[in-house]
Amino acid sequence: MGDVYMLDSALKILNKLNDCGYEAYMVGGFVRDYLLGLESNDIDINTSAKPKEVLEIFKDAELSNKDYGTVVVIKNGYRFEITTFRKDISYKDHRHPDEIVYIDDLNEDLLRRDFTINTICMDKNKNIIDLLDGKKDIKNKIIKTVGDSNIRFEEDALRILRAIRFSTSLGFKLSEDVIDSIKNNKYLLTKISYNRKKEELDKIFTSNNCDLGIKLLLEYGLDNDLELSNLDKVVSNSGLIGIWSTLNVLDKYPFTNNEKDLIKKVNKLLELNDYDSMTLYKYGLYVCSVVCDIKGLDKKKMTELYNSLDIHSRSDLNITSEEIMKILNREPGEYLKGIYDDLVEKVVYKKIDNNYDSLCNYIISNYK
Repeated sequence: MGDVYMLDSALKILNKLNDCGYEAYMVGGFVRDYLLGLESNDIDINTSAKPKEVLEIFKDAELSNKDYGTVVVIKNGYRFEITTFRKDISYKDHRHPDEIVYIDDLNEDLLRRDFTINTICMDKNKNIIDLLDGKKDIKNKIIKTVGDSNIRFEEDALRILRAIRFSTSLGFKLSEDVIDSIKNNKYLLTKISYNRKKEELDKIFTSNNCDLGIKLLLEYGLDNDLELSNLDKVVSNSGLIGIWSTLNVLDKYPFTNNEKDLIKKVNKLLELNDYDSMTLYKYGLYVCSVVCDIKGLDKKKMTELYNSLDIHSRSDLNITSEEIMKILNREPGEYLKGIYDDLVEKVVYKKIDNNYDSLCNYIISNYK
């Protein structure tokens, strides 16, 4: 499965690396999803070639700014990360290795990775190389770490959330060893940046199996270490904005300005009990729909009411500011906002029609 053009481009990169005398394989999520028949949107490649050698082979390649030892190659519009076989010496912050050493051994490179299902490789002929029994764990639908789970999670605590995410998205069970280690090491999540935690939580919350993800986070007590005190109150079908609105963590987790604006609107609307035409106009259909999901209100009825509005934004009014100034024979000023707000309210409540003559007559009667 997956994008055949992306796969074809990756195979050409493998061929070129092989032709230059280096080992090279696709590895990780793409190969796992390929075996599961799932779509995948990126391919990672590992190779015995050092970064300097990869840069010499692919003239337009660039060093990655996020992962030491990784080279980014763009081919046919697809972005590939090519990482040299390596060994991680130690971890400085429960997230990043202190030091890495380049090696020539594929097996040893795979031993530093997180879960067995992410260690399966594919060569240029689409042959599967499975040195750590990842295919067996895929068949048994189970998440196991590579080696000791306590060590894997202590090295990189974000793997705790990745375990929950893979269990959620793939519908796989967590091994007993992984469950025990999550409980033992969950306190380390406080040392991970909110940005990285949010990235994983977003993937869990947007999964079709979101309910399972939330259940696992609560079952293993991760809500405390993640500072998600309202997680047990989340309505999973309220979508990402609805979930984050319920969690009320704007002061901790990072959000875009658009996300912040939507979350604040949802929280404000949740405080109201009466959703009339003006409320729908002011907050918009999306925010109102999210609140319907959270409160269990009739979303179909809300949508019908919204669609029945004569206007959905100020720009829908059939009169311009220039026309208002001409009618009143006045220069631009703050008074225009007051008139616009008045017109919007009258039209939304259907007290006047949204046509030029009605709006003009109203302005003449009330403002001239």
